[in-house]
Amino acid sequence: MTSHERILKTLNREPVDRVPIDIWHTSEVLESLKEYAGESDELELYRKLGIDKIVWILPRYLGGEPSDPNAVEGRDTWGVPTRKVRSGLATYHEFGKGPLSDYEEPEELDDYELWPDPDKFDYAAAKKDAERARQFNFQTLGPWMSHFEIYCHMRGMENALMDTIAEPEFLDAALDRIESIQTEILGRYFSEFGDQLDLVFLADDIGTQESQLISIEAYERYIKPRLKRWCDLSHAHGKKVLFHSDGAARNFVPHLIEAGIDILNPIQHVCPGMERVGLNRDFGDQVIFHGGIENQNVLPRGTVDDVRKETLTCLETLGANGGYIPCSCHNIQAGTPVENIITMIETVKNYDISKRDMP
Repeated sequence: MTSHERILKTLNREPVDRVPIDIWHTSEVLESLKEYAGESDELELYRKLGIDKIVWILPRYLGGEPSDPNAVEGRDTWGVPTRKVRSGLATYHEFGKGPLSDYEEPEELDDYELWPDPDKFDYAAAKKDAERARQFNFQTLGPWMSHFEIYCHMRGMENALMDTIAEPEFLDAALDRIESIQTEILGRYFSEFGDQLDLVFLADDIGTQESQLISIEAYERYIKPRLKRWCDLSHAHGKKVLFHSDGAARNFVPHLIEAGIDILNPIQHVCPGMERVGLNRDFGDQVIFHGGIENQNVLPRGTVDDVRKETLTCLETLGANGGYIPCSCHNIQAGTPVENIITMIETVKNYDISKRDMP
């Protein structure tokens, strides 16, 4: 069974030869895995390690100012200032002042000059990436789309949270633009990639490490109907939706399912309400779980035995009824021992699938 078939059958809750294993990682971890495996090509690396990689298809934006990839400062696709910051062994991009932070009226949004143009993405190069992923029999995923998360970047976190209460008209107007632009981009994905795109990636980090970021009322007012429109559009084109929210997102899960998501990621089970047994009990028959293997302590700091136990626990809880794609809970971070990553992969590959309680 190929990786593409294994993922597809898992999503459809059909029998598979073994449990699939996906991986998310930082660029530093990718380099450490390449060195370990003696393989310079990323897709060859996944095949060599037996990873059922869901490959990101993300066309580069060509509409902004030409950027130097080595530059410390730049802007993202939405015109938000970014700065490379070194933290320990890793380099991250942090956001600067939101370009909409000083706006006061919805009409001012017309004056913003850096709204991205859906026609100015390099779809041709991305199509080659999708074609190559298919040559390796991997599934594909894209684009990266968000409502409130992008708004937070553009407006600033404090302003964005206050707007859910004090500035509904401005928030609606900005979210309408954010949605409209990305709906066009999603339509281009469907027309450009066709069957070479498998999954649509939607995200909004609506949970923190300890609680939810916004109220359920705000979510239902501003995000849920917009998310449903994207889910409906994706389903109309035969694509399943993978939705990402970090943190304590338990209270949102039934609303996400009602909006139409098919796959929930990353299952940060150390956060309140995200306990694996309870999630599977309450939602395991309605949504596929993706992620779960703890990457803040167990993967980077645990022993090989710790990683094996963590992976098995995810398999036996989140995967009890078969609706589970094991993966690191968000990106594996720089400095994570390679032997821990390999243990995670091999534990999944060697798992006795007959232990699962299939419906």
